[in-house]
Formats: sequence, structure tokens, C-alpha cells
Amino acid sequence: MTLTVDDVLFDKDGLAPCVVQDAETLAVLMLAYINSESLKMTLETQETWFWSRSRQELWHKGETSGDKQRVVDVLLDCDGDTVLVRVKPDGPACHTGEVSCFHNAIQGQSNSRLESSKELGQVLGALYALIEARKRERPEGSYTSYLFNEGLDKILKKVGEESSETIIAAKNTDTGALARESCDLLYHLLVLLVERGVTLDELREELVRRRKE
Repeated sequence: MTLTVDDVLFDKDGLAPCVVQDAETLAVLMLAYINSESLKMTLETQETWFWSRSRQELWHKGETSGDKQRVVDVLLDCDGDTVLVRVKPDGPACHTGEVSCFHNAIQGQSNSRLESSKELGQVLGALYALIEARKRERPEGSYTSYLFNEGLDKILKKVGEESSETIIAAKNTDTGALARESCDLLYHLLVLLVERGVTLDELREELVRRRKE
């Protein structure tokens, strides 16, 4: 069903909550508020616009930081009072530099999307996002930061090494060893993809294209 801005049930202040989700990793990035004007701007520019309740003005996400969010699609929930915007982010959603605003764990709960995700695609998406963050932030003591600091040749060398170790594991009967080596290979391949700017979305599109042939 195709809807319009007029179908959104804004509250008495003319606002509706807006959930922003990474279209590739499915991670929830932030919660903001929109009015009819900011929703129209979002649809027209294909970048996220919100209404700042504290400043009482329109807010173009990333206008000053550069961390804009390119809109993939805009959905309205079944009650018509909450909007979901799926995006391809150009940087972290949170002002703290975190990928998502939802990065603080409540006591007794896990904060890791890698631990909580059950679908392989979600796990790979979360790992890809984490590797992107490591490349951007380069925290000390991080192995991923070390790989990016060493550069492309080092990353390619590790991909080659892990490929060889995966082949060796496949020649033996220990399937657990093969799974572990395959994970090492996948991790280093994701590092290579991030280094060269290839997204998981591009891989998905290529696989879909091949399936259709």
C-alpha cells in the first residue's frame, strides 16, 4: 500500500517518533522526531531530516558533521503513528562517535549485536559495521586497527594465509577446525572489503544478479 505524508498520525504537537535503521545491517541507529515538514524534506532530498524539540527547528542529520544518512525507504507502522526510515549512513549516527545511539547496555544484558544476532546475515552485517568503526576510530590495542594501519598489502597477506589454513582444515576430518578457519577467513575478507570500500549490499546485489542468470 502506498501512503502519503497526510496518512501519518502526528500527535497534538504535530510530531511522530521516527526510528532510523541501517538498511544493510538492520541495526537500529537512532530515534528522533519528525513533523510533516521534516518528513517531506526527507522524502524530497532522500536524506534524513528531523524536528529538534530542544531547539524548536528543523534538523538535517549530518549537515555539520558530514555523517549524513541516505534514505533507502520510508515506512509507516500499522497504527500510522510511527515512521521507520531505512538508510545507508555515511558515518556514525551518535554524537559520541558510536555507530548507533543504542550502545549502552542495561545491567545484566549483552550489548553486543554479534552475540544477540541469530541470522548469519545479521552477524556479518554487525561485524562489517564494527570493522568500519575500527577503521574510522583506530583504537589502540585493536588487531583490526593494526591491520588498517599496516595497509592493503598486510591485509592481502592475511587473506592469503587464512585461505591456505582453511584449505588445510578442509582436508582433515575435524569439521570444527574447518568452521574456525572459515570464520578467520571471513573476518579478514571483511577487513579487505572495508579497506577497498566494497559494501555487503554490493555483494548481495551481485549474488542476486547471478541467481537470475
